[in-house]
Amino acid sequence: MVKAHVKKNLLLQVYDNPSYKGRHIIIIGGKVYATKTGKAKTQLLNKLLKKYPKETPTITYIPKVDSLILLS
Repeated sequence: MVKAHVKKNLLLQVYDNPSYKGRHIIIIGGKVYATKTGKAKTQLLNKLLKKYPKETPTITYIPKVDSLILLS
């Protein structure tokens, strides 16, 4: 099982890496997986959950630089 601080460090590396912008990210088993679409993310997640049945994945989307997030 991957420790929480390892996941946190991987997540920080993902946010700092411009190649992940505009991608769906899954962190599981101490590794980072990226997909371009939500459908591909779902397919990959199903495969990864079978490969790592005891792990809880961290799933996020890294917006592109020019994306705006509006809150009301």
